[in-house]
Amino acid sequence: MSDARTEEIMIAAIARMLSGLSHVTVGISSPIPGSAALLARELSRGALRVSMLGRTSSPSFTDGGRELFDCAAQGRIDAFFLGGVQIDGQANINLVSIGDPDRPKARFPGSFGSAYLYMIVPRVILFRQEHSPRTLVPKVDYISAPGVSAPNIYRPGGPYALVTGRCVFYFIKENECFRLKSLHPGQSVADIRRETGFVFEIPETEAIPETEAPGAEWLKLIRGPVGDEIREIYPDFAARMFGGA
Repeated sequence: MSDARTEEIMIAAIARMLSGLSHVTVGISSPIPGSAALLARELSRGALRVSMLGRTSSPSFTDGGRELFDCAAQGRIDAFFLGGVQIDGQANINLVSIGDPDRPKARFPGSFGSAYLYMIVPRVILFRQEHSPRTLVPKVDYISAPGVSAPNIYRPGGPYALVTGRCVFYFIKENECFRLKSLHPGQSVADIRRETGFVFEIPETEAIPETEAPGAEWLKLIRGPVGDEIREIYPDFAARMFGGA
């Protein structure tokens, strides 16, 4: 039995989705996807290029977000990651406010190009460790970035999957909804139904598998070179996950 933590299960699940890609970019406040991208790079023996905003040593982009946006527009980014204060069943995300936008109950940092990247990066993986009706809602209060677009809109990018602290969903573009892909250890379909505010599909012809936990070799990478590298950008996350200064 694996001794992997929930975060490490999420890291491994996301890393599998990056297999075979050439260039992955990680934005700000994304320690779990960042760790997953670095793990995928290790597993590819360096074939995967990982660009991370927020690095102080050997920065991936010398001109920050503007260079990231240019790179995405040129079709040179295969995958990106987005979180959200709220995420709904059409993969809309909210990074702006809760409640009436004119008189919000709470405000958050904002979109910072998320809508733009969501439209043009081919594989956008959503993530949120908290999986509850508070975060996975029937309809977001504010659409920072839309998960789907009208048929006459040119959109090469869009949602690919949603990885939470309880399960993995894949996004079914033709149905404009999520489908349950796997359950993290200890979770059941009933748990996911109870803790998810939006409606999602469940395959009728197959049992829902358990999310594959990282084995000893992957855990060694996550807790070793990946943890060492992620510590520079996310020291608090690294200290909580891996210990040390």
